[in-house]
Amino acid sequence: MRPFASSLPSEKKTGIVFVTAAVFLIFAAAFSLLCGSVRISLSDAAGAIFNGPVGMGERIFLFSRLPRTLAAIIVGAALSVSGAVIQKVLANGLASPGIIGVNSGAGLAVTLCAAFGIYGGAALSLFSFLGALLATLVISFGAWKWGNTRSTVILMMGVALNSVLGALSDSVIEFNPDIAAMSADFKIGDLSAASYGKLIPAFVAVAFCLAVLFLFSNELDVLGMGDETATGLGLNTKLFRAVFLVAAALLAGCAVSIAGLVSFVGLVVPHAVRKICGARAKTQLPLCAMIGAGFVTLCDTLARSLFSPYEIPVGIILAFVGAPLFVVILIKGKGR
Repeated sequence: MRPFASSLPSEKKTGIVFVTAAVFLIFAAAFSLLCGSVRISLSDAAGAIFNGPVGMGERIFLFSRLPRTLAAIIVGAALSVSGAVIQKVLANGLASPGIIGVNSGAGLAVTLCAAFGIYGGAALSLFSFLGALLATLVISFGAWKWGNTRSTVILMMGVALNSVLGALSDSVIEFNPDIAAMSADFKIGDLSAASYGKLIPAFVAVAFCLAVLFLFSNELDVLGMGDETATGLGLNTKLFRAVFLVAAALLAGCAVSIAGLVSFVGLVVPHAVRKICGARAKTQLPLCAMIGAGFVTLCDTLARSLFSPYEIPVGIILAFVGAPLFVVILIKGKGR
């Protein structure tokens, strides 16, 4: 039986959804750039783009609002697409980078990097990817060992892996008190420390992974049909499973290196997109990227605007929104 099977929407409906998602992302980005504890006018934004950091408004726009908005877009797109790919490869609608331990693997790697004085750049993205990849391989082995459709086994493995990796991160912090200050915001998920130094290598890696996944979207659909069907259609399942899992791990690792342990994005957004437009990867992945980017951007703007001039980490807003939706998904998915 094909996981996530659903009738494909009409081309007209799909086009409307794509336009709506693009408008939502543009609105969320504009809202993020202009709103906050300090209001930025359109003239300040235009002046910053064409004239550079001349006044205070232009400086806030260039060195605070713009990198933070770009960070939210990258993180939202990366986690949403990563979640969609992991769910497809593991044939498990409850799998996501945060729930099955992928984010925690990247988080442990980032904590180790901080202990050795690495706070940004390509090295941080590389090590966070390696941590996410290791966690992904552990979960993939469990899915292969006990069967791809055993949702309970995969989720329990994820809970155990999250606990072990979290304990290791806490141990590193305990022996390195200097990095304890960053641990709270990192565990919750926060974008206040976004900088161009973190964004550039992460953007390159995320753009490369998205291009690979979009290019092989048909193969991802075939793999989602199950190993027997995919092999019968001539797909090299081992090769493509490895490619997709590595891409998903790199996406999650880059997101964690920027924002910390952001939860629920990789679970909720793919589910919403599947409900709207089905599970065809060629449609689902770009929609996940746009809606996920807009969702995180909007939540981050609310996080720094609701209690202005005080800010709360974006992970708190995402948890308030994502946790109830996760419970609804669990209830609706009972017995399936």
